[in-house]
Order: sequence, then C-alpha cells, then structure tokens
Amino acid sequence: MIVDCAVYRDGHRAEGPQDFSDALAEARAAGGFVWIGLHEPTEKEFDHVTREFALHPLAVEDALKAHQRPKLEIYDDSLFLVFKPVVYEPESDAVSSGEVMVFLGDGFVVTVRHGEGAPLAAVRHRLEDEPKLLAKGPTAVLYAIADATVDHYLDVATELQTDLEELEAEVFSPDGGGSRHTASRIYRFKRQILEFRRATGPLEPPLTRLAGTSASGPGVPFVNDKARPFFRDVNDHLTRVNDSVEGLDRLVTDILSAHLAQMSVRQNDDMRKISAWAAMAAIPTMIAGIYGMNFEHMPELRWVWSYPAVIALMVGLEVLLYRLFKRRGWL
Repeated sequence: MIVDCAVYRDGHRAEGPQDFSDALAEARAAGGFVWIGLHEPTEKEFDHVTREFALHPLAVEDALKAHQRPKLEIYDDSLFLVFKPVVYEPESDAVSSGEVMVFLGDGFVVTVRHGEGAPLAAVRHRLEDEPKLLAKGPTAVLYAIADATVDHYLDVATELQTDLEELEAEVFSPDGGGSRHTASRIYRFKRQILEFRRATGPLEPPLTRLAGTSASGPGVPFVNDKARPFFRDVNDHLTRVNDSVEGLDRLVTDILSAHLAQMSVRQNDDMRKISAWAAMAAIPTMIAGIYGMNFEHMPELRWVWSYPAVIALMVGLEVLLYRLFKRRGWL
C-alpha cells in the first residue's frame, strides 16, 4: 500500500496533485521532486507506479518479490538500490532484517519497504526538519536512507558485542561452560552474526561506487557528484561495521572451539575418575573372588586371623591406591 506521497520544492513539502504523472510534471517544472513510499505493495498496486515512472521490469520484479541482496543497478531511466535494515530484538537476542528498495530518477524517489525494520518514516521526518539537506533533491533522500541504515548497523554491532561478552563469560565460568545448552547458544549466536553479515557485506560495493572510489566507473547517474564525500563517510562507517562483524565471527568461532576443548577435558577427567574408582573396586573384588572359590585345600582358611588379615589387606591396598590416584590428580 502507499504509505506516503509528497512533492518537495526547495526543501519543503508542498501540496500537489494526487495523480502521480501530474505530481511528477509539476515537481520537475518547479525544480523539485516527488517521493512516494510504499509498504509491501501488491503487483496491482505497484503497476500504476511502474507505468508513471517508467521503472524497469526487472527492478520492479525484485521490488515485489523481495528477498534480495543489497545491490546497485543502473537502468536508462532510473537507479535501483536495495538496502537490508537490521533490527536487534533484546528479548530474544535475535537479529532480523527487512528490505528497502529505492528507485531514483529524474525528479522522483520511490521507496518500497518490506518488513518492519526499515527506518523510512524517521528518515522522512528528519529530512523534512532539515530543508537545506532536502533541497538537494533525490540524492539527499538516498543519502539519508543509507546513513540511517548503516548507523543502525553500528548500534546492532554494539548489542551483539555485549551479548558475545556475556556468552564468553558463561563459557569460561567454572560451572557455566559445562552446560548442555551452551553449545546451542553459541550456534544460535553464530547464526545471528551470519544474518547480520548478509545485510552488511554486500552493501559495500554499492556504497563504494556511490562514494566515487570504485574502479567500475567515474560516477553514478541521477546522483549528485557533490554528494560523494557524504557517501564516502557512510562507506567508512560500513567498513567499521564489517570489521566488527568479522571480529565477532572470529571470536565466536574461537569461543566454540574453547567450549569443545573444555568439554573434552572434562570428559577425560571423568574417565580418569571412573577408571580410578574401578581400579580401587577391583582389588577387594579380586581378593574376595579368590577366597570364594570354595577349594578344600586353600591356605589360611583355617587360620584364626585370616578374616581380619584379609580385611586389613583390602583396606591397606585401597588406601594406597587412593593416595596414589589423589597425588596424580585422578581423584
């Protein structure tokens, strides 16, 4: 559905015609632009927008189906970008991502949102409060969306770092590392990092090109060249995020390896303890087994002190084995 449709002139929102084509013609004549925001539109709802703004059918298909990687595509009449905003849910310590598709052309911006994590409402309000920035045209909208998305990446990376520190403390605690739920928590955390990386990693090439530092071309059509330093700043923030994500991934892999090593050491300790107790149990079992064979001609059977002597021998051997295993750390 259409969430908002507005004409902007000189950085200010203006009342314009309801028809898209009339609004676009009026905006171009006045040196302004039209910004249309849609949320999970159907093919029928988006068909009118497609015709009026001459959007490329391949980009339209991507915008309707969603589930796209962050990317930048250039067509004859428009520019198409995909962002994946990320939301951190503190109740479940989970990361979820939405999608924002941006069509940018001569005098118009069309944004298509999928999911609930897109910051478009806040971006629009922020731009309407900054007329000087909004007066730069569609490029300002694209910059504001990219900046808000990447800034939120930084917040999510900080939350994940906090969760990782808690997980690390649990793994290396005297008792917590042995919990059977620890490994599953580590794997779930690694999946959250993977979901985060799917949003941040592919976005770097498009921002690099918008910043003018890509080797693929000198510039991007429909984007003001004077905005390159601003996109370069956003790209620098994204690089920090990607470095942070890579560091988180390495650390959680190391934590998983340490947890598995701890479990292996604990299992070895348990096996040594079991072996030590089994060896101690074998001594009285062996002696009792010998004297329980019921042979007639066995020495010591008729000796008065044979029973206390055997008991004393068992106790003495048990004490000797116990002290030996204790000294070696098996018990």
